[in-house]
Amino acid sequence: MKNGYIKVAAAAPKIRVADTDYNADLVIESIKSAAASGVKVITFPELTLTGVSCYDLYTHRVLLDAAKKALIKVVEATRDLDILAFVGLPFAAGTRLFSCAAAIYSGELLGLVPRENVDGTHFTVPEDEIVEVEINNEYLTDLGTDQLFTCSVMPELSVAVELGGDIDSIYAPSIRHAVAGATLVVQMAAFPATVTSTDEAMLDIRYRSKHLACGILLAAPGKGESSTDNVFSGLCMVAENGVILAQSEGDDSLAISEIDIEHLANIRRADGNFDIGTGDYEVCYWGEELEETSLTRTYGMTPHVPADKAELDKYCARMIDMQVSALVKRMEYAHLDHCVVGISGGVDSTLAVMISALAVRRMGLPAENVVACTLPCFGTSSRTKSNAIVVAEQWGCDVRVIDIGKSVYQHFDDIGHAHDDYSIAFENAQARERTQVLMDIANKVNGLDVGTEDLSEFIDGWCTYNGDHTSMYDVNMGLTKTQVRAGVHYLAEQTEDKVLAAALWDVLDCPVTPELLPIENDTIIQKSEDTVGSYTLQDFFTHKMLICGFGPQKTIRLAKDTFAGIFTEEELIRWMTSYCKRLFNQQFKRSCLMDGPAVEAFSVSPRTGFQLPSDGESAIFLAEVESMKK
Repeated sequence: MKNGYIKVAAAAPKIRVADTDYNADLVIESIKSAAASGVKVITFPELTLTGVSCYDLYTHRVLLDAAKKALIKVVEATRDLDILAFVGLPFAAGTRLFSCAAAIYSGELLGLVPRENVDGTHFTVPEDEIVEVEINNEYLTDLGTDQLFTCSVMPELSVAVELGGDIDSIYAPSIRHAVAGATLVVQMAAFPATVTSTDEAMLDIRYRSKHLACGILLAAPGKGESSTDNVFSGLCMVAENGVILAQSEGDDSLAISEIDIEHLANIRRADGNFDIGTGDYEVCYWGEELEETSLTRTYGMTPHVPADKAELDKYCARMIDMQVSALVKRMEYAHLDHCVVGISGGVDSTLAVMISALAVRRMGLPAENVVACTLPCFGTSSRTKSNAIVVAEQWGCDVRVIDIGKSVYQHFDDIGHAHDDYSIAFENAQARERTQVLMDIANKVNGLDVGTEDLSEFIDGWCTYNGDHTSMYDVNMGLTKTQVRAGVHYLAEQTEDKVLAAALWDVLDCPVTPELLPIENDTIIQKSEDTVGSYTLQDFFTHKMLICGFGPQKTIRLAKDTFAGIFTEEELIRWMTSYCKRLFNQQFKRSCLMDGPAVEAFSVSPRTGFQLPSDGESAIFLAEVESMKK
């Protein structure tokens, strides 16, 4: 349960209809097996101990008494087990009959939660208030709908239940429960299988878990149910915030995964509409100790782009369309008819010039209205220069080669900087000269200087202030480096121009470089990732720390598994240290960024994005990183 993870399970054993003792044994076996696997919360379908196909037997004393005995058997069998279990049964309180979920923990019956929507069943609508009920003179417990089962050692883990028809209700109880603070909703289902039931359940659980920023465990009746009028499949699912983490369907189906409660809590804090008070809810506490949760779920190395190829193509097409649409809007609003782009042969400027070409095409303007400028200086290699020119020419751009070496040397003379002094001023002067040239050309041709810097470089500050840091509009501002690469890769696959495709593949093969230091033998020697680290790793850090809200320790824990065999733990700690330092000390560059489209629900725009103070301290983050060093 450390780092916010809780291992959970949904189970649908192959029961026998109305054989309560047999069913209790199956439930006990499932609970003990799950507990041995580290599961802390498990749910079964509605009416687990009897089955959902008992019809008029639900009103019969023999079945009701047998169900109570089966429940007590399950409760007693869970003594000394650190697992919260939800088991379904029919329960009679006086002459009123309810379909209930029994919450059980370590030999205690914590509460009975009745189904609220009972149309067409034998069951009664429960009262609003919570009442005490007694079971066979052995257990006294609460019966009522508004109950939360909160973990003592992880208070942000609060569990609520909905049963059967409650799940599909327009005013589903899960909405009320989530607002009251439930981060995990147990759905004890009763629906039969149809040819579309699995797809419908997947759609609903993805929407509801996303809408409510919660985890959901769903268990539908298993194949042991009667087939009189329906067939049952035992569908079990585990979902978190719109993502299905585990799914099982068939004989004795079981779905197990880990819900990240910390992630859900972070999302809710940002939203501000959850956990606004439990009102009349009864809160029951459970849980004994905080322990490590072994993870079976995996995390992709590139969380900003889909892993599935078909999904990735759709994603890239939409991403590029958003960039083009944004650029067209800005040019039309400003009454401009040219784009000016500084092309270096790197992935960022390559994507930017292609976006610009698509934009002028959409505006009905000629391709040469994109002025693609390559501005070679002391560190430019023939490989990057050639690729930049080929890409721009194949799109029909107006390609201009402007050597800025002479003007930069003149600037050095003006400020008294030695020509062989390769300090930071040597590098930054080139970047600022390029920006001045691009902006002045833009003014000359009634154009827009289109920026090429991406989100990853803005986060680590790998740009020259008022140099490549600045433009009139940055189409890559909302894209991480991995998203930029995905966009270039997509366009390389889509084009039928073999010359263009070859250049794009070589662009993707080139190392990321600012090319600001002199080179020898036309070889790229200055590589960005040698200084700031792998951009794939950086983008992973950004997703986990800034989007998910994880700390360095949890992020490195996930990175160790995700990048196993690629980075050692020592390397991960080194790059995390660098990331935390640069995240804070480079904020001043992000505090004055230009406009640019955000393609996902995250950016570092100083107006609407993730914001930090320009003089904030990284000390507490670095202290957590330091604590991981051996």
